[in-house]
Amino acid sequence: MTEAIALGDLTMIGAFGLALLLSFVAVEAGYRLARRRHRQARLEEEAPVGAMVGATLGLLAFVLGLTFSQAMDAFHARKVALLEEVNAIQSAYRLADLAPPPQRAEIRQVLRAYADERVRWTAGDSDSASTAVLLARLWEQVAAAGKAEPGNVDTLLDAARRIFELRQERILVRERSHIPTFFWTVLTVLSVLTLAAMGYHGGVAGTRRSPVTVAVTVGYAVLIMLIVDLDQPGRGFVNVSQQPMVDLRDRLNAARP
Repeated sequence: MTEAIALGDLTMIGAFGLALLLSFVAVEAGYRLARRRHRQARLEEEAPVGAMVGATLGLLAFVLGLTFSQAMDAFHARKVALLEEVNAIQSAYRLADLAPPPQRAEIRQVLRAYADERVRWTAGDSDSASTAVLLARLWEQVAAAGKAEPGNVDTLLDAARRIFELRQERILVRERSHIPTFFWTVLTVLSVLTLAAMGYHGGVAGTRRSPVTVAVTVGYAVLIMLIVDLDQPGRGFVNVSQQPMVDLRDRLNAARP
């Protein structure tokens, strides 16, 4: 787990460094282009250029807001799916009381092992084949209980079905719900154009490189790092706490008959 966190930290720092470098290069390129053009002839006035830069900054802010919103929505979905899975496993464990004694013990043993597997998965392990095996064993025992006690274990059947559904939902929101590559491409292109235009405006105005530029570029890089972090669960600084699943695993192990 420590290695996974270290790799995630490196990925986030890399995203910050790349965004920062891209920002400085774009601003500097725009500034130098403006100074070169204005050494030859004063072709533009500051006010019209400033108005156009303001428009592009507004567009960039809009796209950044959309991107951040996508990342936050995915973060929230992972949190909700985790809590729902914890509740489903806990409910199935309690509803095992409805099953006949042979199935009851097996169902609870499987659920304890399954909770442990889910903790391993969120700690960096892949969704292994053993998880599917455990779910197959769970369904086999629940189905046997349903045959032995027709109509008496319907709620247990529903709880087991919910566990199956939530496994797929958590895989979807954790591993397959990332910001699309094309979206990142559009954001990158728009960012370069906007920051270059900002640097160009500084050159047209004839001012020296302002310290405010540093604040803008660093702030932009920090925001990009945060978005990348939210979009890569389990790898960086901001992650959904898995403590509810850990607590559930500990409770189930403590309740072992």
